[in-house]
Amino acid sequence: MKIGIVGLPNVGKSTMFNSITNAGAECANYPFCTIEPNVGVVAVPDERLDKLTEMYNPQKTTPAVIEFVDIAGLVKGASKGEGLGNKFLSHIREVDSIVEVVRCFDDTNVVHVDGSIDPIRDIETINLELVFADIETVDKRLDKARKNLKADKKYQFEIDVLEKIKKVLEEGKSARTLELSDEEKEVIKDAFLLTMKPILYISNVSENDLENPFENEYVKKVKEYASSENAEVIPLCVKLEEELSTLDKEDKIEMLNELGLSESGLDKVIKASYKLLGLMSFLTAGEPEVRAWTIKIGTKAPQAAGKIHSDIERGFIRAEVISFDDLMKVGNMVTAREKGLIRSEGKEYIMQDGDIVLFRFNV
Repeated sequence: MKIGIVGLPNVGKSTMFNSITNAGAECANYPFCTIEPNVGVVAVPDERLDKLTEMYNPQKTTPAVIEFVDIAGLVKGASKGEGLGNKFLSHIREVDSIVEVVRCFDDTNVVHVDGSIDPIRDIETINLELVFADIETVDKRLDKARKNLKADKKYQFEIDVLEKIKKVLEEGKSARTLELSDEEKEVIKDAFLLTMKPILYISNVSENDLENPFENEYVKKVKEYASSENAEVIPLCVKLEEELSTLDKEDKIEMLNELGLSESGLDKVIKASYKLLGLMSFLTAGEPEVRAWTIKIGTKAPQAAGKIHSDIERGFIRAEVISFDDLMKVGNMVTAREKGLIRSEGKEYIMQDGDIVLFRFNV
């Protein structure tokens, strides 16, 4: 699963990517210093793994991971190939969701590509380019569907959905603002519309605004805009996050405590991005390994077992399941079993976030 980090040049996008991944993407105070997308694989913070590691003292602990892609900065006219527009659009097509960084601080030492600070203008600059690209995609699909309609009336449904989407796009809105049925989503799934991808907005604020970030006037505007798309907004100070990312665990905790923060802004971003993709984790625990496994929300037990090995899915008998919270209440698996907290679940069981599972199978 890939998450694309986007934003206008010089909003803190690459600095945030560096902080998240420690991948060392080039970062400079001029546009387009990120040309080819930098890619970093990131562990999803999960305090449950820490607790299980203390309990089992395993040989290794393996967290869930997601992939972040730092995509080149975008300017007006990208949909017509301006600047690095064609590269931007091709790279964004390849990601599953979008994290958009917008600048919400004043600093005369850091240039803005448009000469002034206006996060809504910045958001609309990017979104409109994606809208223009989607209109072109929809028009091509409509032409094809209309030709096919002469031979098969089933294409009328696709035409109706595409026309509904086009109307919203022509109003300058993203396709994700539309409420579509599962059937409607299915028929246009392979169009890979850019504005259909789920989005998370990151408001890059100054350190002075961290205590009450939603009092920042810029952040208020971003939150209001995001609410129209049912999107989340996370304020963070990219400059501070960069500093935190260079510290070891103890120093990082100490600095967070001094700032009155329970976790770093980047940890919030990573967790929110995981959720944005509709993902969750189930856990396996033992002396060889404590591990978080990534599955889609709504996955049934046999398919979850298949994440470990295809043979386990094929020969699935049952899943022995206990919730993380229940295990923590009693302290160990022996007591949990005595108290009847370990459940036996069959093929129709829908996995829950934080389930600790032992799969029984026979092949």
